[in-house]
Amino acid sequence: MKHVILSAVSVLAIGLGAAQAEDYPTKEIQGIIQWGAGGSTDTVMRSVTPHAEEALGGTIVMQNMTGAVGAIALNHVASSDPDGYTLLMGAENPLLYKVMGLGDKDYNDFVPVSILARGTPLVVANVDAPFDDYAEMVAYVKANPGEVRFGATGPGGLPSVITAMINTVEGELNVIAVPYDGDGPALTALQGGAVDVMPAVLGIAIEGIRAGTMKPLAVFDVAETDKLPGVPPVTAFNPAFETYLPWGPFFGVFAPKGTPDEVVAKLSDAYAQGVANPEFVELMENRGFELMGISGQEATDFLTKWQQGTTWLLQDGGHTKASPEEFGIARPGE
Repeated sequence: MKHVILSAVSVLAIGLGAAQAEDYPTKEIQGIIQWGAGGSTDTVMRSVTPHAEEALGGTIVMQNMTGAVGAIALNHVASSDPDGYTLLMGAENPLLYKVMGLGDKDYNDFVPVSILARGTPLVVANVDAPFDDYAEMVAYVKANPGEVRFGATGPGGLPSVITAMINTVEGELNVIAVPYDGDGPALTALQGGAVDVMPAVLGIAIEGIRAGTMKPLAVFDVAETDKLPGVPPVTAFNPAFETYLPWGPFFGVFAPKGTPDEVVAKLSDAYAQGVANPEFVELMENRGFELMGISGQEATDFLTKWQQGTTWLLQDGGHTKASPEEFGIARPGE
């Protein structure tokens, strides 16, 4: 009789959970933005969420929660009830927390509701640089060791990852790293001739390219982008880059692990519709981002590949505080 009662209670609990998921949402949802107001993540989340709200039939109240390179917001959401009423609006940084010594949680503690979009990296050069594409740059650097100046923004930044990727695929290139406090100052220095080459994200560099104040050498992707027709993907020069690509900074919405599947499905569908909204599409196009709108296993696979490639590139480049191996992060290809 005891087993029968327990089974009945279990069935009742499952039934109630399913009913709650079916009615979801019944109250306001808290959307915790990992970064401050006015930044890229804030802009993207506040642009897509109203369209997702409309599809969901609920209200998502956005709140900026800054500090500790985004870790405060991540820990807050990770420790909240996994009921679909507290979401993390984040970017790629948490996938580096463990190896950079910034925290003990990452997106493995969450379910990806939607990876909304990603930036496209590329390598640009000063217009007077003695090379006009990626292959010519590599050949020139090898023929002139210690001469070419690369812009840098510090460990874990996009330039450090792309430079590490190049060194891993091509063999260590002997260049001079010139540090700057952000992509903007580094690209200004590039245009002024203080550096010769700068890895950057398309959205930041595209206006300078269109204005003719810098020249693109290659897009760091597996295919050409329609935003820069005629500029080859780096895989056209060396297919070995496919191990790490596609790659780039990204934006995503996440729910704590344990959130009911039915709730995650509703949220994922709502954000998929938000990503497809013409206003959001236009915003992403203008900023040079690639739309994704992926969820489920596809999103999980993307996050796994991103973390594996990036953490091991930074490890091999000497930029990490702990080895990815300590956290069970496999080296790409293993």
